[in-house]
Amino acid sequence: MKLGFIGTGVMGAAIAGHLLDGGHELFVYNRTKAKTDDLVKKGATWADTPGQVAAQADIIFSMVGYPKDVEEIYFGETGIFSTLTAGKIVVDMTTSTPTLAAKIAVTAKALGATGLDAPVSGGDVGAQNAALTIMVGGDKAAYDKLMPLFELMGKSIHLFGEAGKGQHTKMANQIMIAGTMTGMVEMMTYAKAADLPVADVIQTLSGGGADNWSMENYAPRILAGDYTPGFFAKHFLKDLRIALDEADKMNLELPATKEAKHLYEVMVDDKGLGNDGTQGLIKLYQDK
Repeated sequence: MKLGFIGTGVMGAAIAGHLLDGGHELFVYNRTKAKTDDLVKKGATWADTPGQVAAQADIIFSMVGYPKDVEEIYFGETGIFSTLTAGKIVVDMTTSTPTLAAKIAVTAKALGATGLDAPVSGGDVGAQNAALTIMVGGDKAAYDKLMPLFELMGKSIHLFGEAGKGQHTKMANQIMIAGTMTGMVEMMTYAKAADLPVADVIQTLSGGGADNWSMENYAPRILAGDYTPGFFAKHFLKDLRIALDEADKMNLELPATKEAKHLYEVMVDDKGLGNDGTQGLIKLYQDK
């Protein structure tokens, strides 16, 4: 198949690489061209704009940072919709807003194309190992057609309904992750203050009811002093803000998620640590 991938950052580059490894022709674009170099060396073709990707590929995937970036690559002057034609499929894998996902689907349909939202969970490790969880909203026929491609990227793939439902599912995921991340850093802080061997505590807890993905994947990085981003803290804060905005629209109160958002605001906005991984949250406790 002729595929396109827009946004080759920490996770996007790995996902695009799996598509290449699957034997597909791939056209790539990224705001910073150098981040596509490895993919081009493997056989991908560079495109100067998102519109050029859409002109050459039949299925176009995107994974960028923020909803405003999604708006730009789809609706901008040289964006995807400037060249998209009937019969093509666009798949936004960015964690974005359900409203924007629906807008993309409606615009694609008006052009005779199809739009899906397919945000993912699993971080850099999941992307590298093709073990992502993929949460999809949109047309079932398009979803079924793309299943062989999704299976090159992930292990758990589900369609949740109309356009925007994938994004709603990702918000549910981020709400859960907020709890496990704050629990993990406070557990490690407590164990250290109690003069316990923290690595042994983590190993013990991993065998019981406290086990969770965040602890398995991020606690070892903290112990090693590794705060490189498997997932940027600034992007996680963006996600929590979207989740709470959507909760407000449904008249829901989520006090624990609000507190997690506050902690990440301190980390990102006050401490300037937005380019750390989410595990960098523990630095707030180390400073005390």
